[in-house]
Amino acid sequence: MSRIAILATLFAALAASFVTAQSHFSARSDLVVLNVAVTDSRGGFVSGLPRDAFKIVDEGQPQKIEFFAEQDAPATIGLLIDASGSMLENRDRVIAGITEFAKASHPDDEFLPLVFNERVMSVLSRGRFTSDPNELRDSLTAALDARGRTAFHDALAESVEKVGHGRYERKVLIVLSDGGDNASRLSLDQAFDKVLASNVVIYSIALVDPIALDKNPKALRRLADGTGGLAFEPANVSVVGRAFESIAHDIRSRYTVAYAPPDSAPDGHLRRVRVVIESPGRTGLKVRTRTGYITDSSSSVSAGRKVPR
Repeated sequence: MSRIAILATLFAALAASFVTAQSHFSARSDLVVLNVAVTDSRGGFVSGLPRDAFKIVDEGQPQKIEFFAEQDAPATIGLLIDASGSMLENRDRVIAGITEFAKASHPDDEFLPLVFNERVMSVLSRGRFTSDPNELRDSLTAALDARGRTAFHDALAESVEKVGHGRYERKVLIVLSDGGDNASRLSLDQAFDKVLASNVVIYSIALVDPIALDKNPKALRRLADGTGGLAFEPANVSVVGRAFESIAHDIRSRYTVAYAPPDSAPDGHLRRVRVVIESPGRTGLKVRTRTGYITDSSSSVSAGRKVPR
Protein backbone atom coordinates (compact mmCIF):
# COMPACT_ATOMS: atom_id res chain seq x y z
CA MET A 1 0.00 0.00 0.00
CA SER A 2 1.39 3.43 -0.89
CA ARG A 3 2.28 5.96 1.76
CA ILE A 4 -0.57 8.23 0.61
CA ALA A 5 -3.05 5.37 0.84
CA ILE A 6 -1.83 4.49 4.37
CA LEU A 7 -2.22 8.10 5.50
CA ALA A 8 -5.68 8.27 3.96
CA THR A 9 -6.70 5.09 5.78
CA LEU A 10 -5.39 6.41 9.12
CA PHE A 11 -7.14 9.72 8.61
CA ALA A 12 -10.44 7.99 7.86
CA ALA A 13 -10.09 5.84 11.00
CA LEU A 14 -9.35 8.87 13.17
CA ALA A 15 -12.28 10.76 11.70
CA ALA A 16 -14.60 7.83 12.35
CA SER A 17 -13.38 7.60 15.94
CA PHE A 18 -14.01 11.32 16.45
CA VAL A 19 -17.53 11.10 15.07
CA THR A 20 -18.24 8.06 17.24
CA ALA A 21 -17.02 9.87 20.35
CA GLN A 22 -19.08 12.94 19.51
CA SER A 23 -22.25 11.00 18.78
CA HIS A 24 -21.98 8.50 21.65
CA PHE A 25 -23.53 10.80 24.20
CA SER A 26 -26.45 12.02 22.09
CA ALA A 27 -27.23 8.49 20.95
CA ARG A 28 -27.58 7.17 24.50
CA SER A 29 -31.24 7.94 25.10
CA ASP A 30 -31.18 5.78 28.24
CA LEU A 31 -28.91 8.17 30.15
CA VAL A 32 -29.99 10.62 32.83
CA VAL A 33 -28.34 13.92 31.93
CA LEU A 34 -27.35 16.42 34.62
CA ASN A 35 -26.15 19.93 33.84
CA VAL A 36 -24.24 20.85 36.98
CA ALA A 37 -23.15 24.24 38.31
CA VAL A 38 -20.50 24.20 41.05
CA THR A 39 -19.84 27.35 43.06
CA ASP A 40 -17.57 28.27 45.95
CA SER A 41 -18.48 29.95 49.23
CA ARG A 42 -18.43 33.35 47.53
CA GLY A 43 -20.73 32.25 44.73
CA GLY A 44 -18.00 32.09 42.10
CA PHE A 45 -18.00 29.26 39.59
CA VAL A 46 -15.50 26.47 40.16
CA SER A 47 -13.89 25.13 37.00
CA GLY A 48 -11.33 22.43 36.35
CA LEU A 49 -12.82 19.72 38.56
CA PRO A 50 -11.97 16.19 37.36
CA ARG A 51 -14.51 13.48 36.62
CA ASP A 52 -13.72 11.55 39.81
CA ALA A 53 -14.66 14.58 41.95
CA PHE A 54 -18.32 14.04 40.99
CA LYS A 55 -20.41 11.45 42.83
CA ILE A 56 -23.98 10.73 41.71
CA VAL A 57 -26.52 9.27 44.11
CA ASP A 58 -29.82 7.97 42.71
CA GLU A 59 -32.39 7.08 45.39
CA GLY A 60 -29.55 6.64 47.87
CA GLN A 61 -27.47 4.42 45.58
CA PRO A 62 -24.16 5.56 44.05
CA GLN A 63 -24.03 5.47 40.25
CA LYS A 64 -21.31 5.11 37.65
CA ILE A 65 -20.72 8.18 35.48
CA GLU A 66 -21.02 7.26 31.80
CA PHE A 67 -20.32 10.71 30.35
CA PHE A 68 -18.49 13.75 31.71
CA ALA A 69 -17.56 17.07 30.13
CA GLU A 70 -16.64 20.56 31.21
CA GLN A 71 -17.10 22.78 28.22
CA ASP A 72 -18.68 26.00 27.07
CA ALA A 73 -21.00 24.13 24.74
CA PRO A 74 -23.78 25.74 22.71
CA ALA A 75 -27.33 25.52 24.00
CA THR A 76 -30.90 25.64 22.78
CA ILE A 77 -32.49 28.55 24.67
CA GLY A 78 -36.19 29.30 24.79
CA LEU A 79 -37.42 32.72 25.89
CA LEU A 80 -40.96 32.65 27.27
CA ILE A 81 -42.26 36.19 27.76
CA ASP A 82 -45.54 37.17 29.35
CA ALA A 83 -47.37 39.44 26.88
CA SER A 84 -50.31 40.16 29.15
CA GLY A 85 -51.03 42.62 31.92
CA SER A 86 -48.48 45.39 32.45
CA MET A 87 -45.70 44.00 30.25
CA LEU A 88 -46.14 46.78 27.69
CA GLU A 89 -44.56 49.37 29.98
CA ASN A 90 -41.59 47.05 30.56
CA ARG A 91 -41.17 45.99 26.95
CA ASP A 92 -38.21 48.13 25.90
CA ARG A 93 -36.06 47.26 28.92
CA VAL A 94 -36.90 43.56 28.60
CA ILE A 95 -35.98 43.51 24.92
CA ALA A 96 -32.73 45.40 25.62
CA GLY A 97 -31.84 42.86 28.32
CA ILE A 98 -32.55 39.93 26.01
CA THR A 99 -30.46 41.47 23.22
CA GLU A 100 -27.44 41.93 25.49
CA PHE A 101 -27.96 38.42 26.87
CA ALA A 102 -27.87 36.97 23.33
CA LYS A 103 -24.67 38.85 22.56
CA ALA A 104 -23.03 37.49 25.74
CA SER A 105 -24.08 33.91 25.01
CA HIS A 106 -22.18 31.22 23.12
CA PRO A 107 -21.93 32.30 19.45
CA ASP A 108 -23.58 29.06 18.33
CA ASP A 109 -26.51 29.20 20.76
CA GLU A 110 -29.92 29.02 19.13
CA PHE A 111 -32.83 31.05 20.51
CA LEU A 112 -36.55 30.38 20.36
CA PRO A 113 -38.48 33.56 21.25
CA LEU A 114 -42.04 32.91 22.48
CA VAL A 115 -44.68 35.26 23.86
CA PHE A 116 -47.88 34.27 25.58
CA ASN A 117 -51.19 35.52 26.91
CA GLU A 118 -54.12 33.14 26.46
CA ARG A 119 -51.95 31.16 24.02
CA VAL A 120 -48.29 30.75 23.07
CA MET A 121 -47.05 32.44 19.91
CA SER A 122 -43.73 31.83 18.18
CA VAL A 123 -42.18 35.19 17.39
CA LEU A 124 -40.27 33.97 14.32
CA SER A 125 -42.06 32.52 11.31
CA ARG A 126 -42.75 28.77 11.41
CA GLY A 127 -41.39 28.59 14.95
CA ARG A 128 -37.81 29.07 13.76
CA PHE A 129 -34.77 29.27 16.00
CA THR A 130 -32.24 32.04 15.48
CA SER A 131 -28.62 32.70 16.49
CA ASP A 132 -28.73 36.36 15.45
CA PRO A 133 -29.14 38.82 18.38
CA ASN A 134 -30.35 41.55 16.02
CA GLU A 135 -33.03 39.33 14.51
CA LEU A 136 -34.07 38.37 18.01
CA ARG A 137 -34.36 42.03 19.03
CA ASP A 138 -36.28 43.11 15.93
CA SER A 139 -38.71 40.20 16.07
CA LEU A 140 -39.52 40.81 19.75
CA THR A 141 -39.99 44.52 19.15
CA ALA A 142 -42.60 43.73 16.51
CA ALA A 143 -44.34 40.96 18.46
CA LEU A 144 -44.36 41.99 22.11
CA ASP A 145 -47.67 43.81 22.53
CA ALA A 146 -49.18 43.35 25.98
CA ARG A 147 -52.82 42.35 26.01
CA GLY A 148 -55.23 39.62 27.10
CA ARG A 149 -55.41 37.17 29.97
CA THR A 150 -52.63 34.86 31.21
CA ALA A 151 -52.39 31.12 30.56
CA PHE A 152 -48.96 30.61 32.11
CA HIS A 153 -49.31 26.91 32.97
CA ASP A 154 -50.32 26.01 29.42
CA ALA A 155 -47.58 28.21 27.98
CA LEU A 156 -44.95 26.59 30.19
CA ALA A 157 -45.88 23.08 29.10
CA GLU A 158 -45.97 24.00 25.41
CA SER A 159 -42.68 25.94 25.56
CA VAL A 160 -40.77 23.07 27.17
CA GLU A 161 -41.96 20.84 24.34
CA LYS A 162 -40.87 23.37 21.70
CA VAL A 163 -37.43 23.79 23.28
CA GLY A 164 -37.09 20.00 23.20
CA HIS A 165 -37.07 20.19 19.39
CA GLY A 166 -33.82 22.18 19.41
CA ARG A 167 -30.64 20.64 18.10
CA TYR A 168 -28.43 20.90 21.19
CA GLU A 169 -28.30 18.55 24.18
CA ARG A 170 -28.06 21.49 26.57
CA LYS A 171 -31.54 23.02 26.80
CA VAL A 172 -32.70 26.11 28.67
CA LEU A 173 -35.95 28.02 29.12
CA ILE A 174 -35.89 31.59 30.44
CA VAL A 175 -39.27 32.70 31.78
CA LEU A 176 -40.24 36.36 32.19
CA SER A 177 -43.54 36.51 34.06
CA ASP A 178 -45.07 37.13 37.46
CA GLY A 179 -46.04 33.45 37.67
CA GLY A 180 -49.75 34.25 37.74
CA ASP A 181 -52.40 32.39 35.76
CA ASN A 182 -56.06 33.03 35.08
CA ALA A 183 -56.74 31.22 31.82
CA SER A 184 -54.97 27.82 31.65
CA ARG A 185 -56.47 24.40 31.12
CA LEU A 186 -53.57 22.83 33.03
CA SER A 187 -53.06 23.18 36.75
CA LEU A 188 -49.69 24.23 38.13
CA ASP A 189 -48.88 20.65 39.14
CA GLN A 190 -49.78 19.36 35.69
CA ALA A 191 -47.49 21.95 34.13
CA PHE A 192 -44.73 20.82 36.50
CA ASP A 193 -45.19 17.28 35.26
CA LYS A 194 -44.44 18.50 31.73
CA VAL A 195 -41.32 20.28 32.97
CA LEU A 196 -40.24 17.18 34.83
CA ALA A 197 -40.64 15.20 31.61
CA SER A 198 -37.89 17.24 29.98
CA ASN A 199 -34.20 17.93 30.31
CA VAL A 200 -34.73 21.70 30.37
CA VAL A 201 -33.06 23.99 32.92
CA ILE A 202 -35.37 26.88 33.80
CA TYR A 203 -34.29 30.39 34.73
CA SER A 204 -36.99 32.80 35.87
CA ILE A 205 -37.19 36.55 36.11
CA ALA A 206 -40.25 37.60 38.11
CA LEU A 207 -41.63 40.90 36.86
CA VAL A 208 -44.22 41.49 39.56
CA ASP A 209 -46.87 44.18 39.60
CA PRO A 210 -47.57 44.82 43.33
CA ILE A 211 -51.29 45.27 42.69
CA ALA A 212 -51.70 42.19 40.48
CA LEU A 213 -54.09 39.68 42.02
CA ASP A 214 -52.81 36.58 40.20
CA LYS A 215 -49.06 36.97 40.75
CA ASN A 216 -47.21 33.85 41.93
CA PRO A 217 -43.43 34.31 42.03
CA LYS A 218 -43.15 31.24 44.27
CA ALA A 219 -44.11 29.10 41.26
CA LEU A 220 -41.20 30.58 39.31
CA ARG A 221 -38.77 29.86 42.14
CA ARG A 222 -40.03 26.29 42.33
CA LEU A 223 -39.37 25.81 38.64
CA ALA A 224 -35.84 27.19 38.84
CA ASP A 225 -34.87 25.39 42.03
CA GLY A 226 -36.10 22.03 40.82
CA THR A 227 -34.33 22.16 37.47
CA GLY A 228 -31.03 23.57 38.72
CA GLY A 229 -31.55 27.05 37.30
CA LEU A 230 -31.79 30.43 39.02
CA ALA A 231 -34.74 32.60 40.07
CA PHE A 232 -34.58 36.39 40.04
CA GLU A 233 -37.09 38.86 41.44
CA PRO A 234 -35.67 42.29 40.56
CA ALA A 235 -36.94 45.23 42.56
CA ASN A 236 -37.68 47.05 39.32
CA VAL A 237 -37.37 46.42 35.61
CA SER A 238 -34.31 48.68 35.31
CA VAL A 239 -32.10 45.89 36.73
CA VAL A 240 -33.43 43.11 34.49
CA GLY A 241 -30.22 43.37 32.45
CA ARG A 242 -28.18 42.24 35.46
CA ALA A 243 -30.32 39.13 35.80
CA PHE A 244 -29.70 38.30 32.16
CA GLU A 245 -25.94 38.77 32.65
CA SER A 246 -25.99 36.28 35.52
CA ILE A 247 -28.01 33.80 33.47
CA ALA A 248 -25.66 34.02 30.48
CA HIS A 249 -22.67 33.34 32.73
CA ASP A 250 -24.42 30.47 34.50
CA ILE A 251 -25.38 28.70 31.26
CA ARG A 252 -21.79 28.86 30.04
CA SER A 253 -20.24 27.62 33.31
CA ARG A 254 -21.65 24.11 33.60
CA TYR A 255 -20.42 20.56 33.76
CA THR A 256 -22.40 17.89 31.92
CA VAL A 257 -22.62 14.54 33.70
CA ALA A 258 -24.69 11.54 32.64
CA TYR A 259 -25.33 8.08 34.01
CA ALA A 260 -27.47 5.03 33.30
CA PRO A 261 -30.24 4.80 35.92
CA PRO A 262 -30.46 1.61 37.98
CA ASP A 263 -33.99 0.89 36.73
CA SER A 264 -35.15 2.52 33.52
CA ALA A 265 -38.64 1.00 33.60
CA PRO A 266 -41.21 3.67 32.60
CA ASP A 267 -43.11 3.60 35.88
CA GLY A 268 -43.88 7.33 36.10
CA HIS A 269 -42.39 7.67 39.59
CA LEU A 270 -40.15 10.48 40.76
CA ARG A 271 -36.60 9.34 41.52
CA ARG A 272 -34.46 11.60 43.68
CA VAL A 273 -30.97 12.32 42.43
CA ARG A 274 -28.10 14.15 44.07
CA VAL A 275 -24.63 15.22 42.95
CA VAL A 276 -21.87 15.39 45.58
CA ILE A 277 -18.45 16.96 45.02
CA GLU A 278 -15.44 15.39 46.73
CA SER A 279 -12.35 17.44 45.97
CA PRO A 280 -9.38 17.34 48.40
CA GLY A 281 -8.39 20.77 49.61
CA ARG A 282 -11.67 22.38 48.59
CA THR A 283 -14.41 23.14 51.10
CA GLY A 284 -17.72 24.95 50.96
CA LEU A 285 -18.51 23.93 47.39
CA LYS A 286 -22.18 24.09 46.40
CA VAL A 287 -23.86 22.09 43.66
CA ARG A 288 -26.87 23.18 41.64
CA THR A 289 -28.57 20.73 39.31
CA ARG A 290 -31.90 18.97 38.86
CA THR A 291 -33.15 17.17 41.94
CA GLY A 292 -34.79 14.16 40.34
CA TYR A 293 -36.32 12.65 37.23
CA ILE A 294 -39.35 10.66 36.18
CA THR A 295 -39.57 8.06 33.46
CA ASP A 296 -42.77 7.34 31.64
CA SER A 297 -43.91 5.61 28.48
CA SER A 298 -43.93 8.80 26.43
CA SER A 299 -40.32 9.90 26.90
CA SER A 300 -36.81 8.58 27.34
CA VAL A 301 -34.96 8.51 30.63
CA SER A 302 -32.60 11.25 29.52
CA ALA A 303 -35.64 13.51 29.29
CA GLY A 304 -36.06 13.03 33.01
CA ARG A 305 -37.95 15.33 35.33
CA LYS A 306 -37.07 16.97 38.55
CA VAL A 307 -38.56 19.24 41.22
CA PRO A 308 -39.58 17.61 44.49
CA ARG A 309 -43.16 18.26 45.52
